[in-house]
Amino acid sequence: MSDLTSAARDLGRAVDGPAGGRMPEAARAYVEKITFASADDILTALREVLAEDWMALPPWARNLAYRLACLQRPDDAGLLREAAADLLCFGPDWDDAADALRQRAEDLERRK
Repeated sequence: MSDLTSAARDLGRAVDGPAGGRMPEAARAYVEKITFASADDILTALREVLAEDWMALPPWARNLAYRLACLQRPDDAGLLREAAADLLCFGPDWDDAADALRQRAEDLERRK
């Protein structure tokens, strides 16, 4: 079983578990809205919220936001670097992903 499958099952249990366990409403609303947001809307929201309070969003929410924006703009070297810099702020767990994003940005710029 993949880690993603396991995480999906865990989420399902948390939402439907005993005592009416539910995903916090704010998290559910965030995931629903960001799933269908444009890269421009995602980046505007990130930049506004983080300018007000740099730690306002948990790392998982930031990672999801940058990931979705990068998927919509895979050739935006500046965005890839911004996402990489954000990943580096949250410990060594994300260093490999940050390095890969920076490398993609460099490769894109070399091709121009």
